[in-house]
Amino acid sequence: MSAEYATFGLAPAIRAGGVLANGDYQAHRDFVDFIVDGRPLLFQLSDLDAVSPLASDVPPAIFTAQVRSLLLEADAPLPGGRYVIYGCPDCENLACGAVTAAIEPDGDDVVWRDFAWQTEERADLQLNGYHGIGPFRFRGGEYRAALAALLDRDPDASRRRVLLIGARVAVLAKLAAALRTIGIGADITRDAEGVPADELRAYGAVAFGRAVGEGERAAVRRAFDRAGVEVAYVDGLAPIVPLLVAQIEHALDRSPVQQRRLTRLVAADGEAGVEVTSPCRVRLTAYRLDRLYRTHAHEVFDGVLEAGRHRIALDAKAVRGESFVVARTSGHVLVEAMAG
Repeated sequence: MSAEYATFGLAPAIRAGGVLANGDYQAHRDFVDFIVDGRPLLFQLSDLDAVSPLASDVPPAIFTAQVRSLLLEADAPLPGGRYVIYGCPDCENLACGAVTAAIEPDGDDVVWRDFAWQTEERADLQLNGYHGIGPFRFRGGEYRAALAALLDRDPDASRRRVLLIGARVAVLAKLAAALRTIGIGADITRDAEGVPADELRAYGAVAFGRAVGEGERAAVRRAFDRAGVEVAYVDGLAPIVPLLVAQIEHALDRSPVQQRRLTRLVAADGEAGVEVTSPCRVRLTAYRLDRLYRTHAHEVFDGVLEAGRHRIALDAKAVRGESFVVARTSGHVLVEAMAG
């Protein structure tokens, strides 16, 4: 089979969870994405909300089996030598739809070909084939080395847990409950002094409420520094649970910046500036507090944007007073306070 060589790699990625403006919850998923010729393969699928089979929250035995399957050390799970490349982020049911491909050895090389959207046991390439993707020929040594390295992974590397520190216990409790609902562990405290280093290593982020003073923040940072633990620190913008969830989601994103789909958000003078690196669906939600500190949420944009920078006008009613804008794609989330 003829095909030009493509480079193969792997990189951490997320399916961003969150509390949506309509009250629905979207689960957070950490996974390893396939990097083909320096770009996430998922980016070639414009608006697909999916994860690879290499998800960090599956049992170690299943994760290992998925890796060995892609290494062609086991029979293909689907007829025709086909493998699931991306599947539903909420279940393992093929009926929800999955991107599959035939994977086969060719001498020392490995070839991925005949990509398709599949909902039944057999793929219909004529009707549901991704005719503009692949085939990809990977050098066997590079391919096998990248996947084999996953077998030595640290199962706690993703650290999908956050420490919440603030004065408003009711808000923190609601925030912790929302985070747990989408798959992120959360604990509440006012003092990290004396906490064993092994416990601090479980956290990937620390979120401070607005009422936490600089002295308290500095003490928490010192505790993590002494334990030799690097975490992301989040300064809560406002006591709005969906907004805080979005901030924490962004902080927990360990994917390389150059391989993110949503790379820029600015909010000022009644409009939002958004930059995406590939065509994708983008949703903008505005949150604001009124004079009685009640929360108002407005979906201000939901549509597919082409790669590049975009300026989107915002409804003046949605962003008056103290307001904030959250931008979401299926994989990333950004948050900005409205300026001007």
